[in-house]
Amino acid sequence: MTIPTHARVVIVGGGIAGVSTAYHLTQLGIADVVLLEQGRLTCGTTWHAAGLVGQTRATGNATRMSRYGIELYASLERETGLATGWKQCGSVNVAKTPERMTLMRRQMARARSFGIEFEWLAPADVARKAPLLRTDDLQGGVWIPGDGKANPTDLTQSLAKGARMRGARIVEGVRVTAVETDSGQVTGVRWSGGDASGTIGCEYVVNCAGQWAREFGALARVAVPLQSAEHFYIVTEPIDGVTPDLPVIRDPDGYIYYKEEVGGLVMGGFEPVAKPWNVDRIPERFEFQLLGEDWDQFEVLMRSALHRTPCLETAQVKLLLNGPESFTLDGNFLLGEAPELAGYFVCAGFNSAGIANAGGAGRLIAEWVLAGEPPFDVWDVDIRRFSPLHVNRRHLADRTVETLGLHYAMRWPREELVSVRPLRRSPLYDRLAAKRAVFGTKLNWERANYFLPAGQVEPPPTLGTPVWLPWVLDEQRACREDVVVFDQTSFSKFVLKGRDALAVLERLCANRIDVPVGRIVYTAMLNERGGFESDVTITRVAPNEFFILTGSGQTTRDFAWIERHIRDDEHASLVDVTSAWSIVSLMGPRAEPLLARLSRDDVSKAALPFGATRTIDVGYARARAARMSYVGGPGYELCVATDLCVTLYEALWSEGASFGLRDAGYYTIDALRIEAGRRAWGAELSPDETPLEAGLAAAVAFDKGVDFIGRAALLRQRERGVSKRLVQFTLDDPATFPWGGEPILMDGRAVGEITSAGYSRRLGRAVAFGYAKSPQPDTPLPPAELRSARFAIDIAGALACATVQAHA
Repeated sequence: MTIPTHARVVIVGGGIAGVSTAYHLTQLGIADVVLLEQGRLTCGTTWHAAGLVGQTRATGNATRMSRYGIELYASLERETGLATGWKQCGSVNVAKTPERMTLMRRQMARARSFGIEFEWLAPADVARKAPLLRTDDLQGGVWIPGDGKANPTDLTQSLAKGARMRGARIVEGVRVTAVETDSGQVTGVRWSGGDASGTIGCEYVVNCAGQWAREFGALARVAVPLQSAEHFYIVTEPIDGVTPDLPVIRDPDGYIYYKEEVGGLVMGGFEPVAKPWNVDRIPERFEFQLLGEDWDQFEVLMRSALHRTPCLETAQVKLLLNGPESFTLDGNFLLGEAPELAGYFVCAGFNSAGIANAGGAGRLIAEWVLAGEPPFDVWDVDIRRFSPLHVNRRHLADRTVETLGLHYAMRWPREELVSVRPLRRSPLYDRLAAKRAVFGTKLNWERANYFLPAGQVEPPPTLGTPVWLPWVLDEQRACREDVVVFDQTSFSKFVLKGRDALAVLERLCANRIDVPVGRIVYTAMLNERGGFESDVTITRVAPNEFFILTGSGQTTRDFAWIERHIRDDEHASLVDVTSAWSIVSLMGPRAEPLLARLSRDDVSKAALPFGATRTIDVGYARARAARMSYVGGPGYELCVATDLCVTLYEALWSEGASFGLRDAGYYTIDALRIEAGRRAWGAELSPDETPLEAGLAAAVAFDKGVDFIGRAALLRQRERGVSKRLVQFTLDDPATFPWGGEPILMDGRAVGEITSAGYSRRLGRAVAFGYAKSPQPDTPLPPAELRSARFAIDIAGALACATVQAHA
């Protein structure tokens, strides 16, 4: 086949992700697509995938993607004439422990709110659905009739035919050797195949290279943090009683899954201690190949399977398949436009779930390429949640040992991964550790969650009320009655400076940024739909210089968003100064007298009003003090050079005891900010929510004289009315403890889910945020309906009554 010299989109990789992307680009009318595969279609990891296809995911948008994939696979054969092997056989998921059953009830409560049909099974019901299972030790299970399985190779070929039918060119035996760029934008690729080589000029490159995606990304200096790991399953000869109608079976407590294949069983799983494929480079010609058998590694899965399915004791095993798959640092996919290079997209890192999710992922990438932004919030799979530090190969290998097993591990609320820690540390890390801090992480920053009292040990995780709650409530007491210190060094921090810095920010931000030097502005940065790309605080430190503070996990995302919007003719430079500065927050009614004792500068409300900042002495340190508080109530944020952070902290403690000073952690921050009505990006605020829906219209300066991004969408929404509103709840029963993610019922109808939850010492009960949505997307939801409605929160199938405290 002749390879063209130009295409609008070049896709690299001919597994299911690549052909799905090509299929959906052509479906959207982009026919000028070339897909290049270094071997043959499916030859990497697609061909040996197990082919399980399920619907349930952790978020509504992820569930939407997986359900779309099922719809596509069920209809594709009618379009292309090629079979896909799709069979809607349903699935049975079983629970051995009470904790697993509770977790399953929490997960399926969310699934019900997303529209997924299912049926609870008692152990006897499980036996009827899947007679080959041992059920005497089960708590129960769930039947999901819409799930199924597909043949990965047939499905890929059918998608490829659909793409070709609409004009896409798919070329096998061609390797991309370089990505060409100009001024931070993709301009083309160089290729070689056989004795030929050449260049294709293009606007977009989509990296669908599977387990080669990290190495291919490095050609363009794009960080793609994934790692190949050995992944195992056995295939048996036919077994009596195993028929094509056998449902897909998952036993997460045993780490295993089953499906029928030619009258026998495929049994595989996700062992809790995985085996990375540690090679310097994945061989280019690793095509339709497998790794060697490793029965020692497979033993934990085999033992579970012999227990759960006694028929395997006498079954003939045809082979133990060891096919490498690519895994990511948190178990979620890698999708979206790379922050390092405009026009370069990634669709990889499917963690052995590529067949189930490639349909939805391919459509998402196609829509993103066409529109310039994703159609909905995809933060949990957005490649910008990582940074260049995450392609460290030892980091990837060591973390993959842990993350592969996350598929079937018990997922406890607020659970923290334990490998590759500590990695990024504040100057105060050792001091807080010595004070018995229990740390969590955000973008690999170690952050104190709470502090253990003397004589206590870190408690085990739970789905109920946590053991640490009384300790966090005491931190809350200190913040509301005395004074506490929070180490918030992990905040992302940027400086934007230059002649046109103000113009850039006025265009990017919804609020007015043209304020006097020394003032702080809270503002949203919006997309064209009016949704939150981020929310930040901006300090004007000089006429043409601005200090930007944003969330710890948003460094890569927000930096890329701002930098991409600096026009070629604008004079403005953005610098990431996160590691240069620490943030130490001093909060509580006794914060002002403590700070006044340590500083000769006037820190009173008259001299330093809310939203103002000035540089002051604190002991021997110099810090920029801002009177503001994310937790509500009085307090200061102190921005200090990293090399003076310990000096500042020691100064606070030199006088702090007489004021009742306490160290406090992020669990206290989170509970108090919910109590105070403060929103958080990634929870209440996302690309799918607008300031009008979130109750933050006061932070939008419609009249500032600049047509900021998202303004037109907000004006249209203001005219027609909002169809969903943020609501702050308290739960009526003080003994109820929600964790977040629970469905919200309004007059018996599912209208949303809890975005954040905490427990308020002041109120003596749980507080939570969540959105209530109108039954019809474009129908306004009047505030009066919220005030008159009866609300309940579905916690693992039990309804907890809730009272509205405030709403947008």
